[in-house]
Amino acid sequence: MRQTLTELYDARVSAGLLRADPAQAAVLADLESLRAWLEANATRRVGLFAGLFAKPVTPPPGLYLWGGVGRGKSMVMDLFTESVDITAKRRVHFHAFMQSVHKGMHEARKTGTDDPLAPVAQAIIADTRLLAFDEMQITDITDAMVVGRLFEKLLGAGVVIVTTSNRPPKDLYKNGLNRALFLPFIALLETRFTVRELVSPTDYRQHRLTGQQVYFHPAGRVTAQIDAIWTDLTGNAKGEPLALPVNGRSVTVPRFANGVGRASFWDLCARPLGPGDYLAIASAIRVLILEDIPRLSASNYNEAKRFVTLIDTLYEAKVRLICSAADTPERLYLEGTGAFEFERTASRLREMQSADWAS
Repeated sequence: MRQTLTELYDARVSAGLLRADPAQAAVLADLESLRAWLEANATRRVGLFAGLFAKPVTPPPGLYLWGGVGRGKSMVMDLFTESVDITAKRRVHFHAFMQSVHKGMHEARKTGTDDPLAPVAQAIIADTRLLAFDEMQITDITDAMVVGRLFEKLLGAGVVIVTTSNRPPKDLYKNGLNRALFLPFIALLETRFTVRELVSPTDYRQHRLTGQQVYFHPAGRVTAQIDAIWTDLTGNAKGEPLALPVNGRSVTVPRFANGVGRASFWDLCARPLGPGDYLAIASAIRVLILEDIPRLSASNYNEAKRFVTLIDTLYEAKVRLICSAADTPERLYLEGTGAFEFERTASRLREMQSADWAS
């Protein structure tokens, strides 16, 4: 007999892969109901595809799971998504998904269509019965103007949506430009989704890093240790590029999984990025693994300035930083213009190594 989600969860706890958490276990019943419905209706047409004379099958409400960072929302959603025995399912980070939607709309506009969102939505509907979003967060006006119409089309066609977020629906796009136009989407979430808060006292990402070394030097000798931390935090995920929209363009974190980003110094500091780019990164991830920080001087002054801005942004956003560098923080920038100002950055790098810094 196939195991329920609760049984799968308990098995992972017994195997030492998870720590038992009543808040996580409490949301499994909602997900179990969705799993049962999806599998029972895997071959039935729903919503817009119900047919002219067939009695339409109405999908159950989706699930909006929100709570503090590191509480296990993504893990619970992944347990559910992996266990649903259907092929027409898709699990994707919300930012990456919206990036693909905007790209599809751009291509559709070239055809002269009156509604460039329509063919994008139809393409998703054609091969998706379950859409699982991780980290729903609306920070960009272009996303805010599109997401409501897109969800209406997907839900109307019978797509079941499960999403995680750090915020309740009412706080999405808070203080955003033209937010009044976004309010109907909040109403849609509150009426068409079951909204559950995952109330756990434990930040599990921080817990996994407690007592661990998070700053490594010299950089070239520690790849295996960095790989081990990535494996532990992501469950050995391969990771996919995460493209984040910033003022009509995008900034990319080369590898991303389970709220953890991984990039080299050169990926984020050798390119012409600015505060807005780093703010987008800090808003989208909870842990950053930054590798191969070199010694800094007048010869790479622009890169050093970007590094300072990146660290300031991560520090203010309380993003956990794991990094490999050429030397200790105090010895990264010893001479040249900017060396004195770098003392604050070195101090922050040292502070961010403490076990309870981001708590």
